[in-house]
Amino acid sequence: MPRYKLTLEYDGMPYFGWQRQADVISVQQALEEAVEQFAQHKVTMLGAGRTDAGVHAVGQVAHVDLEKSWKTEKIVEAANGLLRFKEHPIAVVGAELVDEEFDARFSAVQRHYRYRLINRRAPLTVEKERAWWVRFPLDVEAMHEAAQELVGRYDFSTFRASECQAKSPIRTLDTFSVSIAEGSSAIGGEGTIINFDISSRSFLHSQVRSMVGSLKMVGDGKWTKQDFIAARDAKDRKACGVVAPPYGLYLMQVDYT
Repeated sequence: MPRYKLTLEYDGMPYFGWQRQADVISVQQALEEAVEQFAQHKVTMLGAGRTDAGVHAVGQVAHVDLEKSWKTEKIVEAANGLLRFKEHPIAVVGAELVDEEFDARFSAVQRHYRYRLINRRAPLTVEKERAWWVRFPLDVEAMHEAAQELVGRYDFSTFRASECQAKSPIRTLDTFSVSIAEGSSAIGGEGTIINFDISSRSFLHSQVRSMVGSLKMVGDGKWTKQDFIAARDAKDRKACGVVAPPYGLYLMQVDYT
C-alpha cells in the first residue's frame, strides 16, 4: 500500500485534541473521515504530535496508507474540498509519496513549538483564542534568562501533566527562546507580542504550556529565576506554576532526516 506524508494546518479550538476519542470530535477523526470519503476505504491517520484540545498547528505532519496510488495534488484537493464542505478549519497544505518505512511520529528527529502571548492592557478581540492575553507588563529578558535553565537534559516531572502516559519524564530541550516578535506590536499598536520558541525531539503531555506558565510568573515578578530553578529541581507537579491556556500554542514544524 502506498504511504503518503501530509503536512497539515488547523485551528485547534473546535477539537478535543489530535487523537481520535469516543464521543468527541478530534482532528484525527475529521481527517480520516475526509480521506475515507474519497479513497472509499477505512484509513488510519498517524500524526507526529498529539496536540491537546485547543492547540493549533501550522506544520503538523501525518502519514496515511492508501489502497491505490493517487496523485499528490489530487489528495490535497479532495481532502481540502471535503474538509471545507464539513466546515472543518483544517487544511492539507502538502502531500508527498514516501517510503513505507516512514513514520510521522517515530521518524521525527525534532519538533518545534511556538507559544504566543500578547502583553497589553486592552483585552483581545481579533487575536482572541489565538494568543494568551496578559494585561500587566512582563519582563521578557528575565523570562528568556530563566528559560535557558531548561535547555538540556532534565527530569521534567514538574512540567508534566498528571495524566501523561510517557514512560519517562526525562527529556532534552535543544533550544528555548523568549523574545518580542520582530517588527510587530500587539493589535491596535499598544503592547507587544511575545514568542516562546521551543525545540526538542519529543515533549511530555502539557510540558510546553506548563513551562510557559511558570516563566510568566518570572516575567511578572512573582517568581525569581532561583524560584523557577527550584520548581524544575523539585520534580513534583505541585511545584509547577500556572499552566498557560492551550490556544496560544502552535505546532510549527516537524523535522525528519
